[in-house]
Amino acid sequence: MSLTTRIMIGMALGIAVGFLFQAILAGEDDYLIPLGLFSLPIKAFFVDGIFHIGGQIFIASLKMLVVPLVFVSLVCGTCSLSDPKKLGSLGGKSIGLYLITTALAITLAITLALLFSPGVGIDLPTDASYDVSEAPTLARVIIDMFPTNPFEAMAKGNMLQVIVFALLFGIAMALSGNAGKRVAVVFEDLNTVILKLVTLLMNVAPYGVFFLMAKLFTTIELNLIVSLAKYFFVVVAALLLHAFVNYSLLLKLLTGLNPVTFLKKMKHACLFGFSTSSSSATMPITLETATKKLGVNNSVASFTIPLGATINMDGTAIMQGVATVFIAQVFSVDLTISDYLMVILTATLASVGTAGVPGVGLIMLAMVLNQVGLPVEGIAIIIGVDRLLDMTRTAVNITGDCMVTCVVAKSEGQLDESIYNDPNAAKDLENISKSMN
Repeated sequence: MSLTTRIMIGMALGIAVGFLFQAILAGEDDYLIPLGLFSLPIKAFFVDGIFHIGGQIFIASLKMLVVPLVFVSLVCGTCSLSDPKKLGSLGGKSIGLYLITTALAITLAITLALLFSPGVGIDLPTDASYDVSEAPTLARVIIDMFPTNPFEAMAKGNMLQVIVFALLFGIAMALSGNAGKRVAVVFEDLNTVILKLVTLLMNVAPYGVFFLMAKLFTTIELNLIVSLAKYFFVVVAALLLHAFVNYSLLLKLLTGLNPVTFLKKMKHACLFGFSTSSSSATMPITLETATKKLGVNNSVASFTIPLGATINMDGTAIMQGVATVFIAQVFSVDLTISDYLMVILTATLASVGTAGVPGVGLIMLAMVLNQVGLPVEGIAIIIGVDRLLDMTRTAVNITGDCMVTCVVAKSEGQLDESIYNDPNAAKDLENISKSMN
């Protein structure tokens, strides 16, 4: 079986086991299985034990690769550029496209929310509360992009600082003549070894996905989804429309490439994104997809993919758009056209301004609500179903990262269309188990 098939089986089994355990626990703290002289607690042993440990080890292993992969890959890509000045063109196009797709995403979300009115008829919880974390200003983010200690930036996983240092290091190598060429050979070898490590890790992905899904669906509160069903499905509908319609139209209009081919090749990375709920943790897989399946040159992908994982917030923007309308309707607050335009502008700029902040989605939402005078306590109403929606948002963000990467690569003449149109490109990624045996 292909790796994608095995991941889907692991996901399906994890969801089934999670629902089974939830039915057995039935709201109880735990359930004891009698085994002769002692009893085995289901929740403590399986959910908080095996499932939690297995899932967290898998996520940690993915995150372990992010900094070395991004740094080495970006250095290789930068030093291989014939003209380092192209970085300005790459950066301008990438950031511009990411902001445009974010603005489109939140506009679509607000339109659907106004059309279906998910907040009408919702009973307010009496204990609704939410502590607002202060988001950094855009000026602070720009200053913090430049590391005072690059090793500290790598240790803390500060991706914007790692990206800046890797770009500067790669440019210095390109301008250093023979010395730079000798170091470049070492980095190319390092890149090969790290990509092999990615391949090894992907082989155990189905088990990691099983553990993550089993724990999530044992603990998720289904009654919250039922009570917020309208909000939930409006967000999901907006996410799917943005991924399948907006991205497809932009890809076709800007490159002429076949969107169906693109979406088919994205399924593997999207499954990873869905199961991990982290664009950063999925970055090794996203980079592999962009270069090996979509035919993007590493000099472009190594720049646009890490940048997108840091600042591309299309999925989060959609949640913000629907949530803003939802909370306004719940609290019976009428927003004007200028308010909605302010929401679009604030959320689009915040997608850059809050990059790298933990819990970025809810922090950005708090900023947007404050901007239009809505009570931040409304976040407490939707926070219960946000974990499940976050999984879908991540898959959409990853798709957006690769779409922008293809557009930028095509405009720079750095996309191999023979690889893009080849349905068997990087078949080894789908059949890793065969190469391992």
